[in-house]
Amino acid sequence: MAFNKRIKIKYLLESASAGEKSTIMGWVRSRRSNKHVTFIALNDGSCIQNYQVVADPEKISEDILKKANTGACIKVSGSIVSSQGSGQQTEIQADQIEILGEADPEKFPIQPKKHSLEFLRENAHLRVRTNTFGAIFRIRHHLAFAVHRYFHEKGFFYMHTPIITASDAEGAGETFQVTTLDLKNPPRDEHNNINFGEDFFERATNLTVSGQLEGELAALALSEIYTFGPTFRAENSNTTRHLAEFWMIEPEMAFYDAEDNQDLAEDFLQYIIQFALENCKDDLAFLDNRAAEEEKEKKAELRSEMGLLQRLEFVTQNEFVRISYTEAFEILKNSKPNKKKKFSFPIVDWGTDLQSEHERYLVEKHFKKPVIISDYPKAIKSFYMKQNEDGKTVAAMDILFPGIGEIVGGSQREERLDKLTERMDELGISQEELWWYLDTRRFGTTPHAGFGLGFERLVQFVTGMGNIRDVIPFPRTPGNAEF
Repeated sequence: MAFNKRIKIKYLLESASAGEKSTIMGWVRSRRSNKHVTFIALNDGSCIQNYQVVADPEKISEDILKKANTGACIKVSGSIVSSQGSGQQTEIQADQIEILGEADPEKFPIQPKKHSLEFLRENAHLRVRTNTFGAIFRIRHHLAFAVHRYFHEKGFFYMHTPIITASDAEGAGETFQVTTLDLKNPPRDEHNNINFGEDFFERATNLTVSGQLEGELAALALSEIYTFGPTFRAENSNTTRHLAEFWMIEPEMAFYDAEDNQDLAEDFLQYIIQFALENCKDDLAFLDNRAAEEEKEKKAELRSEMGLLQRLEFVTQNEFVRISYTEAFEILKNSKPNKKKKFSFPIVDWGTDLQSEHERYLVEKHFKKPVIISDYPKAIKSFYMKQNEDGKTVAAMDILFPGIGEIVGGSQREERLDKLTERMDELGISQEELWWYLDTRRFGTTPHAGFGLGFERLVQFVTGMGNIRDVIPFPRTPGNAEF
């Protein structure tokens, strides 16, 4: 007989009828006993709810029940009966319990009590067994599925861009090098520089910071593509907003201008957030309550005006406000927080890069809607962005959300070869190294556009988590590559 003849708890809760025989398997969340019966709360990860197992000590041996501690994995076979207690309609009366894996209660760290998020990060290999992280990672799955579904329905093609590359798409230089050279004694050239010609790829290579440039190549043949994969930044930032390894969604579209790009990004964000609202109701309700409890502990001036579910509905139900950087600059410069010197980064001169506090002010205080800012100063944006006729700005756009600030960054790409090479020369970016990228402007160039969405930033927004390290299973940050 096959071992796995079980029903998932999620389906048991949806369709179980009293009198049925069932087998369930999962991990013990808690156990309590009285003289006559033992109650076990079992969870198999299929949903946030536990299922109650009722064990009669006359049927199930004391030795088995003692081993059914928090953290242990068990198999339960029995009859579904109507529940006498509150909180569930049915429960399972155990005819047989098999211990699949024991957990020593003296050593298992995830006990049924409140644990700090920092403690759970230190135990990231086990934190998925908590309600909070089970909810987060189920939602993460649904969001990833929604991304693929959205683009598939729109006729986009999914492209796998390289993880190992010789280019730095952002021009920031904060990359992880990839090498097979002996680091204790690397080969050197006549100038005593490391000779990468003897390396595996016969040149210096690094982990990708973005799939965008390669994505553009594909879009200029397939019209509409998207990438969704891991990216890496060797940025020594120990903050709640940065990771060294994260996932990026980057659509690239031929025959799109800056406005088309904004339309797509707005529609895309509203679609995937609505998908989560419809398909993750129980997990989001739990996280909404959790966020509300967290808000109570904050100072009054730091509390959010909206709960988690309100923020999500706020984004799906409101058209995004569209303004230029210059308009945003004037609003911020003349705002009360700026005049009263409340901003940590005062707004003084046009051309200043906007910080999270400015972005959140525009969304949460001024417009009270999601905001798209376009036409940023050329000096603070990347080389590949289309230069506007004013010579000062580029056709870039950022989308700002409540509680989080920027969630999407994108632009119409510069399709004119002369303008692109001129800008690369200004920034000291090698035309020789990016010859293949420039070829797309030499052979059949066309207006095209795209944007990037950091997937973890999206998951953070949808789950209401304050730290980005809590929305990726195994965070990679400075000094931390555990698990």
